[in-house]
Amino acid sequence: MRIALFGTSADPPTAGHQKILRWLSEVYDWVAVWAADNPFKSHQTPLEHRARMLQLLISDIDSPPRNIALEQDLSSFRTLETVEKAKSRWGENVEFTLVIGSDLLHQLPRWYRIQDLLQQVQLLIVPRPGYAIDEYSLEAVQNLGGQMAIATLTGIDVSSTAYREHGDTQALTPPIVAYIHQQHLYKCQDATPKSYQFH
Repeated sequence: MRIALFGTSADPPTAGHQKILRWLSEVYDWVAVWAADNPFKSHQTPLEHRARMLQLLISDIDSPPRNIALEQDLSSFRTLETVEKAKSRWGENVEFTLVIGSDLLHQLPRWYRIQDLLQQVQLLIVPRPGYAIDEYSLEAVQNLGGQMAIATLTGIDVSSTAYREHGDTQALTPPIVAYIHQQHLYKCQDATPKSYQFH
């Protein structure tokens, strides 16, 4: 059994994340996705909201594949702990692939116990527009013992950051936009003074 492990900041999740999930569901037997706190990033939105938005994103995939699930309990500050949780759930005789965007490739050597991690998973690098996969970063990961492949999918040129900084709703799916407004997340929370919010 081949399982893709895809943790993402999802702050907020975008149409780009949705495209990646759909692609992974066609390549792997099971796709486990969760909202994660990246120690190298600051997050604007509590994890529980980001997890709910990811669930909405999965539900909104056309003809939702039955092999994608929000596995929020896999979320951990350290990816190595996530892999340990995955092994205890699915057993040792499973091939785990850790899915990361090309924007994280240069960070990998600084991850907690990265060599131990790379012995337990294969890596799948998803190219992201604006984040070239350079030979130096690839070599650094290979030197740590990493087995990796580069996805034949290129992410959409949208990002969570573009939404947070510029309110670019093109990056988001309608259910995510609706949830953000309903929960007063991100910039829309500044648009309505707290005293005038009715629940």
